[in-house]
Amino acid sequence: MATPDRQATTLALAHALSAAERGLAVIPLSRTKLPALRSPHRDDPAPAPCHGECGRPGHGVHDATTDPARIRALFAAAPWATGYGIACGLPPYHLIGVDLDTKSQTDSSAALRELALRHLFTIPPTVVVLTPSGGRHLWLSGPPDAVVPNSAGRLATGIDIRGAGGYLVGPGSRTRHGTYTAAPGTAHLAPAACPPALLRLLLPPPRTPRPSPARTEEHGQGLVQFVLAAHEGQRNTRLFWAACRAYEDGIGQALVAPLVEAALDTGLTEREARATIASAARMTGHHP
Repeated sequence: MATPDRQATTLALAHALSAAERGLAVIPLSRTKLPALRSPHRDDPAPAPCHGECGRPGHGVHDATTDPARIRALFAAAPWATGYGIACGLPPYHLIGVDLDTKSQTDSSAALRELALRHLFTIPPTVVVLTPSGGRHLWLSGPPDAVVPNSAGRLATGIDIRGAGGYLVGPGSRTRHGTYTAAPGTAHLAPAACPPALLRLLLPPPRTPRPSPARTEEHGQGLVQFVLAAHEGQRNTRLFWAACRAYEDGIGQALVAPLVEAALDTGLTEREARATIASAARMTGHHP
């Protein structure tokens, strides 16, 4: 059993109660960032799936609540807690967390900017939480009917998503590696609405029938025409966007030559065009 840190637990409880006042459901966390309370079914020989239906605490994010009395009871049962987690996907915000990690060698902030450029969205002013490792958590609000799954690196290397069934470490939490803090000027903000273009990337892709060869060819011609219509100052951007779409749709290799030819017609050099297309291939997880 961890040694209680009364001051850290008191501060964590205060922060958790403050978050609950804003409508955010919380649970106590240990210094490892894991739920502080162990499962009450851990000693059962064959535990049945339980998400808190038994009425006892220790079900991780399923314990999350905005009820002050319940929160105090959870922290009283876990005097070693030094932080709190905020459940994602619950009303009123249906919180989505964008975790920009620093552990990978990829610049996750640059990766997000590139995604925003490619998919034509911007991140509005919102709550930003700074992590002890130098990363950032962006808080966004999703629509009630959208169930965003948790993912690690699916959107881009170094970008993890916290959605339904996941949680974010709340600002003010103390961990083994340091304290989570709200970025200056963001603590008072409500989670901003997730841009629709970003939300589409976060949701599981709908199951659709494979397009016919004629439809695929028509789509490829449309991407080439998109590049041909570029004016000076937008040639690289349009080429990059079209190449990303082509690779995402499985026709990237087949469209390299037509895209290069279209880029040459707009005034780019072949070297510039191929470098841009190669960058799009890497960004979408393909080998140029």
